Amino acid sequence: MTMARFLVSAAHKSSGKTTVALGLCAALRAQGLAVQPFKKGPDYIDPMWLTRASGRACYNLDPFLMTEQQIRDCFTRQASGADISIVEGNKGLYDGLALDGSNSNAALATLLDLPVLLVIDARGMTRGIAPLILGYQAFDSRVRIAGVILNQLGGARHESKLRAVIEHYTDVPVLGAIAHDSALALVERHLGLIPDQELDGAASQVQAIGKRIAAQVDLAAVLRVARDVAPLPASERPISSQPRPSAAAEPRVRIGLARDRAFGFHYPDDLQALVRSGAEIVPFDTLQDPALPEVDGLF
Repeated sequence: MTMARFLVSAAHKSSGKTTVALGLCAALRAQGLAVQPFKKGPDYIDPMWLTRASGRACYNLDPFLMTEQQIRDCFTRQASGADISIVEGNKGLYDGLALDGSNSNAALATLLDLPVLLVIDARGMTRGIAPLILGYQAFDSRVRIAGVILNQLGGARHESKLRAVIEHYTDVPVLGAIAHDSALALVERHLGLIPDQELDGAASQVQAIGKRIAAQVDLAAVLRVARDVAPLPASERPISSQPRPSAAAEPRVRIGLARDRAFGFHYPDDLQALVRSGAEIVPFDTLQDPALPEVDGLF
């Protein structure tokens, strides 16, 4: 099953990959594509932003918490209904707790045959960007760095120098060059980004970021990279979102789901598992509703 896909990763944390990933989700969605987002790791804030940018629930993939088969099944199941899938990494491409890199972004890229778009914070860099890219290529030959996106550029002269160096010393194409722009910054708090449902202007901010990314990244080239992949095997265990049929017509368990500006974090897998087990999910707003709904339990 051929599924257009790629991983947005970086040389190190705080390179701007989240902004690039959600900008690509928004920009490709604006072109009429069905974009399925994924997030590497148990992160919950970034997926909320990726969900808003793509219009589709973001799913988490993590080699530490999931088996390889669970990762494959989750990815193929959700990606099969989309035109393109975008996986946002966490930290740097080769970072991870395991010494052998088995829970790194690179391991996930290898498992799912994901071409890597490497976001590089290029502030203060010129010729030194070449050995950085070459080192990332050579470190693990199984990982395909299909292109780089230069971020935080100081101007046209800086961009031209970097492009010349990369073209001369490497075979990696530059797929985007993003100028330093305060408008691209997302509001942060001690744990990272502020959850999108807490901000009144989140939707317009995502739309603006999508337009800026579209203007500074070669989306046609990104799509060519995403489509230049081998087919993935179909999910071994297709999972329906419908509840299991019950022999006895027992009343369904009703679970109240707090979903509002105060409570916005829910892994979609959890809610789907509850529904498959026969529960009825009853959303409510803790800030607006005068009373709890009639439920058997609260999430």
